[in-house]
Parts: sequence; structure tokens; C-alpha cells
Amino acid sequence: MENNIDSTASLFGWMAWTPEVAVFFIGIGLMLAGMTIWQIRSPSIERKGFLPMPTTRGDRLFIGLLLAAYVNLAWAGFTEMQQAIGAAISFVLLLIVMRWG
Repeated sequence: MENNIDSTASLFGWMAWTPEVAVFFIGIGLMLAGMTIWQIRSPSIERKGFLPMPTTRGDRLFIGLLLAAYVNLAWAGFTEMQQAIGAAISFVLLLIVMRWG
């Protein structure tokens, strides 16, 4: 039994588990669970927004999450400012893509 615990710990040992990282992963999990329930209760219809293709809610979530990840990486790589500012910008962009994308 102890071998399983040790192998799991070494599997995730490379990750810097901070409260911010935990909040991020919990937020993504809650978002996916919420979108799944929403899709079951009210199936989405493709629509055309400012994105160059028709998309569903799930498509826009995926595109928005990718955009948020790239913005966060760029923010961390090119600025010395607080990461919370980059996260806030990413969140606003995600909301824009979800609403008008």
C-alpha cells in the first residue's frame, strides 16, 4: 500500500502545489462540471459570434481556456508584475469569448 502512495507522490512531485494552483484546478473542475450539467439540461446550439466559425458553449469554453492559458504564460514570461493581474485579464478574456465568441 505504501508503494502506491509513494509512486503517486513522485508522479505529482514536479508540480508546485500552492493554494493558487489548487484554486485554479478546482475552478477548472467546477467549470467543466457546471458546463456538463448545463449541456444535459439545455443542449447548446451552434452560433456565430466574433470567432471565425460557428461554436457551441463547449467550443467557446475550450477556446477561452486556451486563450487564458496563453495569456497567463505570456504574462509570467514577459512581465515582472503580479500574476494575479494576468489571471484577472485571462478571466475577463474568457468571459468575453464565452459571451460574444
